[in-house]
Amino acid sequence: MDRIDVPATLEVNLVLAEKLPSLKLTKQKSLCSLWPTFLGRESSRSKIWLGLVLATSSWMLVCNYSSFTPSEPESPKSKRDMPSRIISLSPNVTEILEGVGAFNQVIAVSDFCSYPPGVENLPRVGGWQNSSLEEVTSLRPELVIMSEAQAPFVNRQLQALGIQTLVVPSQSLSDIFTAMRWIGKAVGRESRSKRLRTEVQTQLRSIARRTQGLPKHPVLCVVDRVPGTLRDLYTATEGSYLTQLIEIAGGRSIAPPAASNYGKIDKEAVLMLNPEIIIDMVQGAEGRFGEDSIGIWAALKEVSAVRHGRVHAVRDMFVLHPSQFVVKTAELFTKLIHPEAYGGEFDE
Repeated sequence: MDRIDVPATLEVNLVLAEKLPSLKLTKQKSLCSLWPTFLGRESSRSKIWLGLVLATSSWMLVCNYSSFTPSEPESPKSKRDMPSRIISLSPNVTEILEGVGAFNQVIAVSDFCSYPPGVENLPRVGGWQNSSLEEVTSLRPELVIMSEAQAPFVNRQLQALGIQTLVVPSQSLSDIFTAMRWIGKAVGRESRSKRLRTEVQTQLRSIARRTQGLPKHPVLCVVDRVPGTLRDLYTATEGSYLTQLIEIAGGRSIAPPAASNYGKIDKEAVLMLNPEIIIDMVQGAEGRFGEDSIGIWAALKEVSAVRHGRVHAVRDMFVLHPSQFVVKTAELFTKLIHPEAYGGEFDE
């Protein structure tokens, strides 16, 4: 089993959670009704992906949707059995396939895949929960790979059509290393997969050493909200790879516990949590029509992060991809939380 030395898991502040009912996930009806909102929001493909990724695990849990437990694949018995026609239904899967040296075996990807270079030339087979079965079947794939959150939507249908599938986990850092190992095994690239995992683990340990002994600043990581407002704030919570990367970066996630890896809070909760640093994954339009993220947070001027200018707007989509890009995310978080670890102020 792959292991990486990361700081101890955050202590859950149960007292705070009990005193602030608003910190907990919304009730079943309101959370289930959130799903169409994510699908209907007007934004780019990559921005839509943000809402879908972060909503799915909570949506499935609270709405009592059938869960799916991934299982480890078997290795190809010979080179002849190695899949040469692979379809990826998720950006992180496509990235890992490239990382293990199997991108040349990919014949189609999801609507949201944007890496590596050359992916723009491949056919698209649909989105998160609405992959086109007709398109997939017409391409005659030998293997279709997806994340576990997608599996309830398409896995059974694909298997009924006689198509071999692989479902990989994607919630925690441990899940990401498991996904790398399973994908490498399924496509006959086990040695490359092991090398990729070792490289990522080594780089994450190196980043963690940079912040060793530095103060553990309280951090709130906002992964979604209504663009232009502070409504419907969703935060990364204990168990998600994002909070684990915050710990590696020398921070301390203070998001209250949730039933899944992401929870909904309100402005009053942010005031009581009083984070020193807010990482805000900005959505909506960019450029002259984009929002003033710092100005939006100014409404909470009593919060330490707002008062001291430590609200950081993050638009980099790699932050949301549970793949080898966790290294870039950890570096980014470190520069936001402890710029001194990289020799001074960090220019966003």
